[in-house]
Amino acid sequence: MRPFLPLLTFITVFLGSGFYYLWQGVDFAFYQLPSPVATLPAVILAFVLMKGTFDRKLTTFMQGLGDFNVLTMCMIYLLAGAFGSVVKAIGGVDATIYWGLQVIPESLMIPGFFFLAALISTAIGTSMGTISALAPIALGLSSAGGLDKTLVFGALVGGAMFGDNLSFISDTTIAATRSQGASMRDKFRVNFAISLPAAVLTMILLYFTVKSGTAVPVNSAELYKALPYAVVLILALLGMNVFLVLMLGIVLAGALGLFFADYTVLRLGQDIYAGFKEMQEIFLLSMVMGGLGQMMKEQGGIQTLKSLLKKMQFRNARLEKMWSEFSIALSVSLANFAVANNTVAIIITGDLAREVSKAEGVPPARSASILDIYSCVVQGVIPYGAQILLASQMAKISPMDLAGSIHYCYLLGALTFVSMVWRSRRTT
Repeated sequence: MRPFLPLLTFITVFLGSGFYYLWQGVDFAFYQLPSPVATLPAVILAFVLMKGTFDRKLTTFMQGLGDFNVLTMCMIYLLAGAFGSVVKAIGGVDATIYWGLQVIPESLMIPGFFFLAALISTAIGTSMGTISALAPIALGLSSAGGLDKTLVFGALVGGAMFGDNLSFISDTTIAATRSQGASMRDKFRVNFAISLPAAVLTMILLYFTVKSGTAVPVNSAELYKALPYAVVLILALLGMNVFLVLMLGIVLAGALGLFFADYTVLRLGQDIYAGFKEMQEIFLLSMVMGGLGQMMKEQGGIQTLKSLLKKMQFRNARLEKMWSEFSIALSVSLANFAVANNTVAIIITGDLAREVSKAEGVPPARSASILDIYSCVVQGVIPYGAQILLASQMAKISPMDLAGSIHYCYLLGALTFVSMVWRSRRTT
């Protein structure tokens, strides 16, 4: 238990502050205390508990902080933030929304709206950005068509979590693939094979729930502004290095703005830096958690967890195979319930998932997919998560009511569990 006390301290401080502000009636209660600040007591405790000289402790912490995977992940965060900021500045988000709404039939408005939210979130890599961009349209859709507001915003949050889970520039995808040593293309293929059926079932369910709808007017936008999103997606699927993909995306978006829009080189530089700043919190958190993780390893923390999971395994060979994947899903789900942040949950449990997957023969792309899927499933249904809090606040509905309407997340979790059972039968 001793190696995990710093991690439990971080969770206690982060979660405790959230419940305190929730009790005070503060909006976004679990996001008032910046997560990097919540790690400070944990870092201090880790230095107190670890045996050895202060220099040795500091060296261990810095080794984790400067780990190749950690630094790679952080640099990808910065580039992803810059790309998203520049494309948004030139009107890429508005263009994607406009052209998406042009092709959605009125009779399929809610299933189509879910599809549009999934498309936008996959393109821009952020569920919060998707909800913010589409919430006004969701309000107009529900009022103009006389539709259930909870159902419409449930489709919005579900679609937003689809892209949060799959996008190549999503911080959850970056964290999951880097922590497991998986390529983004391989992770996407494994993940998409589960996410697509869940999305199709969601649209079918929404279609039979309500068919009425009406067109929602939006401002026109030029389609070329959405081109950087398509280029980044295609290049990533072709297997190009993610650094090159994102840098080319930034250059392309900047060039489109400079040649075809009212955009300047100075504005481009400012937007790139604005994207960097948007990733500041997760950048700092990833580095600090890397240091804490290294100190935990030095004290035998990973081995302790592996031994505990081994003791919980079933004696039946088929069930043992399923348990190795289920333990990854369970650990990231519990972490996400605790910290209400899917990226943080992946960072916390990434090392454990990698050790378990190596020991039990789970492919890196598979373990990365399970980490990403269940972190997004939990994040998409907890009433105190940022996505539901933002959507419920903009819609003026109860977070608890909205949490029960995120059909996609429930179906995604269920289908992933079925895939774990099916895979255990095939590999036994």
